[in-house]
Amino acid sequence: MDLQLEGKRALVTGSTAGIGYAIAEALARESATVIVNGRTQKRVDDATSRLQAAKVRGKVHGLAADLGTAEGAQSAIREYPDVDILVNNLGIFEPKPFEKITDADWLHFFEVNVLSGVRLSRHYLPRMKERNWGRIIFISSESALQIPAEMIHYGMTKTAQLAVSRGLAETTAGTAVTVNAVLPGPTASEGVSEFVNRLAADQKESQQAFEKDFFTHMRPTSLLQRFARTDEVAALVAFVCSPLASAVNGTALRVDGGVVRSIA
Repeated sequence: MDLQLEGKRALVTGSTAGIGYAIAEALARESATVIVNGRTQKRVDDATSRLQAAKVRGKVHGLAADLGTAEGAQSAIREYPDVDILVNNLGIFEPKPFEKITDADWLHFFEVNVLSGVRLSRHYLPRMKERNWGRIIFISSESALQIPAEMIHYGMTKTAQLAVSRGLAETTAGTAVTVNAVLPGPTASEGVSEFVNRLAADQKESQQAFEKDFFTHMRPTSLLQRFARTDEVAALVAFVCSPLASAVNGTALRVDGGVVRSIA
């Protein structure tokens, strides 16, 4: 299927690895011009080199900036003042008991996971409306709907993204601009895989045994009963970014493997 993305300019935040990288690759394979973002020049260069080696059809550019800060957002806007597609993927997570989550932790998680997308959307959304075409996607999580007790601060930020994305979508009525959220479930991204490997080693289990135990006890509602692949998430995001998804606006789309036991 041709997603009709040729000539579209896309900024994917936090895209040197994991879900962000998979989204960047999916868009570039559809001939979009993709801006890959990471905090260091080395990681950005490595990611862009991998994409070029994969012979994607779209052009690939790099943006080394910490978009979890106001300064980083401004540097991104200066370097790339206009994009057609903004994928707010940047995010951090950390299991921590509630009583040990400090004020600084709460503020840091909110700034990186929520304000990064708010700052960029505040700049790019009005320009998309002026051109009467654009896509903004917030990469949220099933944790937005089922707050994990082991990282409540993370779940809070994922729920906040749903509120922001829906609110922004309300401002696009009557235009060809859409704003949506995508909610992955447990996914084998770089950070999650490293975390799982570390826990499996601590418990002296194989990765396969740990994964089975995780879905038996921690995510028993999963219908997939495994970690999703990053490209499985990216496929949905690429569609939502495309002109073919013109009627999809103001919604939260789940690619969670059936973890959330709800039809609404």
